[in-house]
Formats: sequence, structure tokens, C-alpha cells
Amino acid sequence: MRYMLIMSAPESMAIGEPDAPLDATEAFELMGRYNTDLVEAGVLLAAEGLAPSAEGFVVTKDDPASEAATVTDGPFTEAKELIAGFWILDVATRAEAEQWARRCPIGPGVRLEVRRVPDFREFEGIAPAEVIDAEAALRSRIAERNAR
Repeated sequence: MRYMLIMSAPESMAIGEPDAPLDATEAFELMGRYNTDLVEAGVLLAAEGLAPSAEGFVVTKDDPASEAATVTDGPFTEAKELIAGFWILDVATRAEAEQWARRCPIGPGVRLEVRRVPDFREFEGIAPAEVIDAEAALRSRIAERNAR
């Protein structure tokens, strides 16, 4: 089963900011050890930290079929918490995902949301068969590209 760990925190707590709970060296060392443990356990599929919201933007649309959209540049000062980074794990059980989440070196003011990532085949019987087949073909193309 795949689980996504989503780390959110006030942007003022980002590494290097005055309100950060840890200095940058300590934060990178702790995260580095955690990520190494995930890799050595064979459960890490992906992990990334995110740039500050000042470098981001939000896209909103009224019509999902249209390319017409409103784009609003960051920073997102109205948000109380922003997504600071994520991990995607492949584990056997929810309990194992929880065990890894508990080990994540987050501190006060930081929140780690854990969500299961459903396999696209779980939508069989809900989504049309041609949609499931098309998704399987896309996943195959991605796997081929990543194998290069």
C-alpha cells in the first residue's frame, strides 16, 4: 500500500527563517537520517521539500473542460499552514505507515498528514473500463520512461 506523508507548517518556520525550531544544519541532518532509514527499509518511493509560496501560484477554474483559468501568484499569506514537503511510502499496512510517520523528525508547529494513495484498479466498477485501461497504459508508459 502506498501512503503519502504531507508535512505542513507556517511558512515562517521554514529552514533558515528566524522562527524555525531548528537551525538548518540540525534540520538537514535529522531529515537526512530519516530519509536514509526510509531508503534502507525499502519503503521510500519519493520525497521532496517545497520552495516558499512566494515562488508558487494557484490556478482556479470555473469550467474544468476549459483552459481558461485564473492564476494567482504567491506568497499565500492568508494560509495558516502551507505544505512544506512530502514523502510517498510503499508499506504493507496502515500501522507501518503510522510507524514511519511517528519517526519523522518534525517539531512543534509542524503537522504531518498521512493519506493512503489508492491504486487506480480500486476504481474498477466505479470508473468506466476504458478509463481504467487508459490509466493502466499511462502507468506503463511512465514505468518505461523511468526505467531508461
